[in-house]
Amino acid sequence: MSGSSLDGLDLAYVQFGEQSGKWDYEILEAACLPYTPEWICKLKNAIGLSAREYMLLDAEYGHYIGKQVNAFMESHQLQYKVALISSHGHTSFHMPPLMTGQLGQGAAIAAETGLPVVTDLRAVDVALGGQGAPIVPMGEKLLWKDTELFLNIGGIANLSVNAADYLAYDICPANRVLNMLAAQLGLEYDAGGAQAASGTVDRDLLNNLNALEYYHRPHPKSLANDFGTDIIYPMLAGSGLNPGDLLSTYTEHIAMQVAAAVEKHMPAVQSAIPKMMVTGGGAFNDHLIGRLRTYLEPMRVTVERPDAMLVNYKEALIMGLLGVLRWREDITTLASVTGASRNSVGGALWISS
Repeated sequence: MSGSSLDGLDLAYVQFGEQSGKWDYEILEAACLPYTPEWICKLKNAIGLSAREYMLLDAEYGHYIGKQVNAFMESHQLQYKVALISSHGHTSFHMPPLMTGQLGQGAAIAAETGLPVVTDLRAVDVALGGQGAPIVPMGEKLLWKDTELFLNIGGIANLSVNAADYLAYDICPANRVLNMLAAQLGLEYDAGGAQAASGTVDRDLLNNLNALEYYHRPHPKSLANDFGTDIIYPMLAGSGLNPGDLLSTYTEHIAMQVAAAVEKHMPAVQSAIPKMMVTGGGAFNDHLIGRLRTYLEPMRVTVERPDAMLVNYKEALIMGLLGVLRWREDITTLASVTGASRNSVGGALWISS
């Protein structure tokens, strides 16, 4: 799994079990392999390439993923234990309902590893008129039946609501923008949200952010990276505020948008004291989590951070499950989430031997 925050390639070796429709899992090994500055540059700038250069990068990145999988299997003595590789790839273009594009050619991964590979998990849903995102809800629905709300805070923050009609959508850009602001201070990221906590919220800028048209659209809806990089970041950078105040203001914006989305769907939540599982890198942002708890307290929502392994690798875990579902030809995407014309079995299967 490669997320929009560009922190690295997540690899998880997972064992799944299913009996009478009840699924269980165990993450046996996992690692995040940080990208080199060269790979960060290549992935970040992929959307500006010519068609020929883009296809060459797609193949190159697929071979890169395959080599990293081989090294991971060797370091953990997993040779002959892995049955299937499922790769989300790195999202470059996301333009539903027209198309979606994830880098990381499946043929190249299969050629490098000699194992069956599932990729292109979003494309069928988009072809059926859906958003192609989020795609993690099927995994949440199968693995954590008793949790009502799921919030993933990665490059983009997205929310899932476990109701009669399961729904999920992208809320707002998150770590991708926060990291760009932290870079103004010479930091890779704002550890624990310390810089944001020391800053001051600018109410005028906050109001302008909250007034953006995307937040007033009905779901289903999803975001591409350029909403954060090309629309929101210029608003922040052009405000004249110092980085600490920008971090504080944008953190407040994330918390407010998440709380507004949760409030909208509270009538569909069955529990009187619903649980919200928070995962992704933003789960370690103590200031952001504190602001979330403040906004969610009147709704009696309990914010829960699971163990660090699940926080870090929940999306990689679910990509693995989606690969298994595709192999079994079971449903991987939910029309109630994406707005597609029907549920679908998504993913391309590559077999090199």
